[in-house]
Amino acid sequence: MNWRKLDGTEILISIEQELEAAIIRETTAGNKLKVCIGTDSQVKQDKVEYATAIVFVREKKGGFMYFSNFVEKHNVSLKERMLKEVAKSIEIAYALCPIFDTYKVELEVHADINTDPQFKSNDSLKEAMGYILGMGYTFKAKPDAFASSSCANKVVH
Repeated sequence: MNWRKLDGTEILISIEQELEAAIIRETTAGNKLKVCIGTDSQVKQDKVEYATAIVFVREKKGGFMYFSNFVEKHNVSLKERMLKEVAKSIEIAYALCPIFDTYKVELEVHADINTDPQFKSNDSLKEAMGYILGMGYTFKAKPDAFASSSCANKVVH
């Protein structure tokens, strides 16, 4: 996966190296960090475009993020797309968890799924929540899932 900063700067080292350096820099500066990982998608004709965001929140001092995009050539049902978003977020969280554990950075996985049963995405809520919680991560859904609903949403093409 190709990762970029919010300003579009491409990350030329591994995302693991980049995140470790960022955590060291931020904690050395006295910042307490929390990381939130979320994925969003948009259907465009015969393809689905996804964006995953890794959002660092500095306690009382704003935050910063990294993101990656990918495209799939076929269309899928809404439920399948929601669960694919969650699966991508979990895949990234799982790969990066050793770094977050080493530096004691709290991790949340955000799902772009509405908690209001009136919305179609709500059909995926139980499965997504079970998947995320079953992996041992803290789960957030709309309206609290800003990493997917706001951050990843801003960078999905």
